[in-house]
Amino acid sequence: MLSSDVTNQEVSSRVSVAAAEARVPKQLFFLLIIIIILRLLLSDHGPESTLRSPVGCCENMSSAHLSTVDGTDRLCVSERAQCVPSPVLHLRQLPADTSEQEVVDLALPFGRVSKLITLRTKNQAFLEMASEEAAVTMVNYYASAPPTIRNQPVFIQYSTHRELKTDNLTNQQRALQAISTAAVHSGSLASSEGRGLIPAPSAVLRIIVENLFYPVTLEVLQQIFSKFGSVLKIITFTRNNQFQALLQFSDAVHAQHAKASLDGQNIYNGCCTLRIDFSKLSALNVKYNNDKSRDFTRADLPSGELDPAGAAAFGVALPPYGAAAFPPSFHQHTGLPVAAVPGSLMSPPRMALQVAPPAGYSVLLVSNLDPERVSPHCLFILFGVYGDVQRVKILFNKKENALVQMSDATQAQLAMSHLNGQRLHGNVIRVTLSKHPVVQLPRGGAGPEEQTLTQDFSGSALHRFKKPGSKNFNNIFPPSATLHLSNIPSSVGEDALKDLFSSRGFAVKAFKFFQKDRKMALLQLASVEEAVEALIALHDQQLDHNQHLRVSFSKSTI
Repeated sequence: MLSSDVTNQEVSSRVSVAAAEARVPKQLFFLLIIIIILRLLLSDHGPESTLRSPVGCCENMSSAHLSTVDGTDRLCVSERAQCVPSPVLHLRQLPADTSEQEVVDLALPFGRVSKLITLRTKNQAFLEMASEEAAVTMVNYYASAPPTIRNQPVFIQYSTHRELKTDNLTNQQRALQAISTAAVHSGSLASSEGRGLIPAPSAVLRIIVENLFYPVTLEVLQQIFSKFGSVLKIITFTRNNQFQALLQFSDAVHAQHAKASLDGQNIYNGCCTLRIDFSKLSALNVKYNNDKSRDFTRADLPSGELDPAGAAAFGVALPPYGAAAFPPSFHQHTGLPVAAVPGSLMSPPRMALQVAPPAGYSVLLVSNLDPERVSPHCLFILFGVYGDVQRVKILFNKKENALVQMSDATQAQLAMSHLNGQRLHGNVIRVTLSKHPVVQLPRGGAGPEEQTLTQDFSGSALHRFKKPGSKNFNNIFPPSATLHLSNIPSSVGEDALKDLFSSRGFAVKAFKFFQKDRKMALLQLASVEEAVEALIALHDQQLDHNQHLRVSFSKSTI
């Protein structure tokens, strides 16, 4: 057990001299022998057997140590950070019981995996890519978009070793099965040399949302999938009574990584489960930017209806609903208990996707307001486009912040998704969920100013969605420069309406009455910000003795 250059005679000689010089008792004599033997034993194992802090990165070891009694337990997992590229990668902080398939899925978009060793007891793994180029691409990509397994961040870095060796048959059988499954799934068996990236079947994903208990908008999908790469285009539709979408990435690698990471995940806890597959389409042709389709590379596209002929080319049916892409009776489902579904994009620990869970959250925090111009009535009108506002409270000590209580969580989600990031009174407002379950009314001892900053609108006649099945559920659109005017008296003409807006300082760019119904019209202003302020100022404006103007955002242009 001792090192070859230290003999038993030398040990005895050293101990005898030490004991004689110190004139120690016999018990200490044997204690010194034990200490020296233990030190020699430790030095015989070398420095790689000492575990260090996991912050250190890699696994300073010889390839011989990859072959162990159980195949994994003696595989060393601690070495200094290694920045020299290598085909062997070291993965740390894996979730407990991570499968070989889950590890391989992380590497699949970047090339063929040659070998894999998982260290279940240490929550680590080593994988060998078929080429150093693939390993470099994988490390570089995940440096800007950290990977996750089951919503837990995983750390990836180069190993100090150029290849993996192990004689653990059980470990390798599982690894080979995972690698073979991944290869068949991606159609990469033909890439035996593993040179470069293995092409994904398509940069276009087909997404089905199951258990749709809460609305999933085009913006929500863009927010989730853009974590994995640049999202170019999205088309949403309903087919077989399921909400579906086609989403195009800028690169097939990003699409493959998004599929591997998000397939089977829940957008919200217990519901809205993503089912993802590759589309047969190589690219999407988006003609309009509206609530159903969006080309993020073409801001100049009109917002008209998606041409049915164009939709037929995709083999999809257009949804009969509004921007929320859910039926008008959707609100009937919000109070139902939801069966637990494994995996949620919003289950702690969170991913870097700030998609708000609607269940139980109906109060919104609105920040970065202009304290000199904002009022509870102003916020009531604006947020009332997306739901029935119950109460509004501008914070007394922080008047740039306000709380807005909607009727239910679904309406809160709609208002947040459409109004967060919009400009109001020159400021870009931020809309997030509040921790408060309700907005409290001022107590009896509150001063006059504090009482005016909080208003109860629960009995307002201006609620747009108080009637079940109202057509307003079908006409929920994001803020736009074009306003939809309705409830126009026959005595009020185009010039009178233009003058009404102009008198409030709004520049009218275009106007058009509906041909079949002159009680409605479209009016286009110079900007979205101006349209937002016009809606706030002129919604419910009295036009004659018993008719008031109704204003909302339009998806159309003139």
